[in-house]
Amino acid sequence: MKCSRREMIQVAAGAAGIAAVGAEATAQVPPDAVSKDFQVTNGRIRQSVMGWCFNPMPAVELAKHAVDIGLIGIEGIPAEDYAAAKKLGLEISLVSSHGFAKGPFTRENHEYCVKVLKEKIDLAAEVGCANVITFTGMREAGITDEQGAKNCVDCWKQVIGYAEEKKVNLALEHLNSRDGSHPMKGHPGYFGDDVDFCVELIRRVDSPSMKLLFDIYHVQIMNGDVIRRIRQYKDVIAHYHTAGNPGRGELDDTQEINYPAVMKAILETGYTGYVTQEFIPTWDDKTFALRHGASVCDV
Repeated sequence: MKCSRREMIQVAAGAAGIAAVGAEATAQVPPDAVSKDFQVTNGRIRQSVMGWCFNPMPAVELAKHAVDIGLIGIEGIPAEDYAAAKKLGLEISLVSSHGFAKGPFTRENHEYCVKVLKEKIDLAAEVGCANVITFTGMREAGITDEQGAKNCVDCWKQVIGYAEEKKVNLALEHLNSRDGSHPMKGHPGYFGDDVDFCVELIRRVDSPSMKLLFDIYHVQIMNGDVIRRIRQYKDVIAHYHTAGNPGRGELDDTQEINYPAVMKAILETGYTGYVTQEFIPTWDDKTFALRHGASVCDV
């Protein structure tokens, strides 16, 4: 399973983002954050980790830490590292695709998006992953929101039958367009920045294989009322991402989201998919930051 040039660009972009974060002062670990030897014990939340957040840590090294903590999945790593991660006992929780910038909002991107999505659907089916991520792409001058919405739906409809055949979901990720402080903390100009409208787009596609990637961090910024929306959209949610807000840092007491309550609400909906830790570590010990995040979500 070769890593495509596009995937390498995406991984490099993630690394650049982490480098930018590295220029900021790192935070000391709170002394009572979590036990140094904490491991997931309840396991009711099936936790995964996002690879790009921990760049430049090699994917296999991150996978080893994840296994030690008790996580069961990994995503956002080069496809060439999938086999090694699976050999360690992790599942691939999500397969990346065309990226958030070049999406189906613009019809000129459709041929590219359809090609990449079909390739990633094949990859997901091969490695036993249920979900391939998709995005709307960025707004462009001269295209109205309604035309852009139609463009997105028309593109996804070219792929969704193939996804159904392969028993793989397309998971549309809602992103915030509010935070312009960092290339991976927010995405000004992103079309799918209203989670309610993202659900409307999903319903227009009208397929059981078209789902929502509910990123708790992004929803909190753009829409709020997170737990109510989790309950409201439980039937279309295929995947979750976490991060602290503001700042996309650790899930600690410096941020505003009550993650234990959110995790309990997710469980109450009957959800059995993955919850992926996608925060950008600021603590000196990034592996310990992941261990802490896992403890917070192990309700």
